[in-house]
Amino acid sequence: METGSSILHFLMEQSGHVSFHMPGHKGADFYRRYGYDAFLDRMADCDLTEIPGADNLFQAEGIIRTVQERYAALYQVDRSYLLVNGSSGGILASILTAVPAGERLIIARNSHKSAFNALRLGRINPVYAYPDRIEPYGIAGGISLGEIERCLAEAPDAAAVFLPSPNYYGMCSDLPAIADRVHAAGKILIVDQAHGAHLKFFEKYRSNRPPTGLEPVSAETAGADLIVNSIHKTMASFTQSALLNLRGNRVNQALLEDRLQMIQTTSPSYLLMASLDINLELIETHGAELITQWQEQLEHFYQEALRFPELDPLTGLPGFDHSKININAAALGMTGAELESALISKNIYAELFSGHILMLMTGIGNQASDYDQLLEALKEIIRERPQAQLGSPVNGLAEKVKQSKPQILPPDINERKILQPPPERLRKIPLLESAGKTCGIAIIPYPPGIPLVCPGEIISEDDITEVIAIRRAGRKVLGISRCDKVSVGPKD
Repeated sequence: METGSSILHFLMEQSGHVSFHMPGHKGADFYRRYGYDAFLDRMADCDLTEIPGADNLFQAEGIIRTVQERYAALYQVDRSYLLVNGSSGGILASILTAVPAGERLIIARNSHKSAFNALRLGRINPVYAYPDRIEPYGIAGGISLGEIERCLAEAPDAAAVFLPSPNYYGMCSDLPAIADRVHAAGKILIVDQAHGAHLKFFEKYRSNRPPTGLEPVSAETAGADLIVNSIHKTMASFTQSALLNLRGNRVNQALLEDRLQMIQTTSPSYLLMASLDINLELIETHGAELITQWQEQLEHFYQEALRFPELDPLTGLPGFDHSKININAAALGMTGAELESALISKNIYAELFSGHILMLMTGIGNQASDYDQLLEALKEIIRERPQAQLGSPVNGLAEKVKQSKPQILPPDINERKILQPPPERLRKIPLLESAGKTCGIAIIPYPPGIPLVCPGEIISEDDITEVIAIRRAGRKVLGISRCDKVSVGPKD
């Protein structure tokens, strides 16, 4: 193997750290523990194409169809479709199926960039639903029923409603109530459940703790029509593998399958589909053990973490998915970026920081020792911090969060920017000269992929300040060129 600056060299060096980031399997040990050594050892041999007997993803009549039918039974839906272009492919296909070209879609403003790409591809006009804001933490909550009702009144002609639940931080919307209201209005409900592929199984395999009534409801149970699950994010399949679930008869199935073959690659990876098959087998065979163990480990972590007010883990909110561990670094006198760096120095890698919040994404492959190491590392950080910088998690936090940048939810996202038709022709100008111009290509901090400015919105001075802060923090911003230029409409 060659050494030096290469993808392969980088990947081969990655071992031994504690993973609280996606993918959910957390590495080869998980597969070997459940007897998939032969698959790992023969992975290159399994990298095949549609030879006789291998079936065809876009006309599944054999082994792929069997796997999809078993997934449909597992999630208690009418149809399941394997996705090899990630959840993004499922989101694109779902929106392009549910909303005819040129019509309107009610869409959460904090949706993933793939949903906004679908708007551009289908020339679909958005009507934005805005998330609640979780104070004093300054992060996006769910979409309220009242907000959906406002949008339905504003856009009675909209063909469908699209929203993420849970969002990046585990905040879920009241999907049962929203589904009832959307269906009463004669519309299709699409849920981006990329971060909640496990929720159906958390419902089925509750640990011994009595239900509190705060647990989130999966989109399948809530009655959504199209549900996109990133199996790889929290469950046991490989990165870029996902699942699209279809419920009921509101969606044109033939049109959906046509859109899927338009969006997905014509050379689907059998390695990705095999990993989806492995995840299926694991849930069918060991689901009760794996999910109950996962929930109990989370409960143990929170019980221990709550003993330390300096940690202030976000918990106790209605519909909150506790598999996302959110630590408020403000009580440690730190930013999320500083806490992330401190954990990396202790060989623990988180998923994302935002302002004073650090989010650690747990998965089906995490073991008890991972949580123990995380707890011990956090305790060490508390001991290492100057006492004067430690404080109550509520004292001054709102002001600290207000002043901190970057945020996962841009501070002005709820200000309802004026939306204009996206410009057809574009020109690039320096970012610092873009205030007041109409955005032509979405400006998207990544991760998590939620647009700061959408096409058709006016770029503000605050947006420019936000982009600069994000870049200085070492994060990527899509839609901004390397020379810090941005695409805008030609006549601005």
